[in-house]
Amino acid sequence: MSPGGNSSERKTYSARLATGLMIIGAIARLIPHPANFTPVGGTSLFAGARLRGWSAYLVPLILMAATDPILTAIYGYPLFGPVTPVIYGSFLINVWVGRKLLAIVNPRRIALASGLCSLQFFVLTNLGVWMLGTWYPHTFAGLMTCFAAALPFLGRTMAGDLAYAGFLFGLDAGLSRLMPAADRMAAATADAPAA
Repeated sequence: MSPGGNSSERKTYSARLATGLMIIGAIARLIPHPANFTPVGGTSLFAGARLRGWSAYLVPLILMAATDPILTAIYGYPLFGPVTPVIYGSFLINVWVGRKLLAIVNPRRIALASGLCSLQFFVLTNLGVWMLGTWYPHTFAGLMTCFAAALPFLGRTMAGDLAYAGFLFGLDAGLSRLMPAADRMAAATADAPAA
């Protein structure tokens, strides 16, 4: 939650929060982890729920743009492929989901929004792989093969999105308890995401 002070204080807090999210996300993304168990989905969801304006949409874009070259250097996969815009776009949808579903935050809504984000990422990115790639024939059977091959990654995506979203919302709730009660009340009314 942001401080309940004036507009300048809220903007400063939002800038710090966005920077903190990108640093936490970058570190977590660069630490070895199971495939698809990454912070980007949960971070995007949290940014959508907690940051105002376009800064929420910049968080996943900057996070990915900053870490993709490092991961490319480490693992040797192409920096930019035909599905890359679909992946980035999917994380922007997560921001939108955070805006729409998490105006009121509770564990059930976080789990629902996180699951929805994971499913849309699975569907869109695998449609992108099938449509834009050369790995699968462009037939219904090829589409089904693509989705079947991706199923093992779905569980890890869901676990990662929920774990990171849960961590970030939990951290936010914990930090908000450190703020004086009046600041929390003001922040709750001032920080509601814009539609």
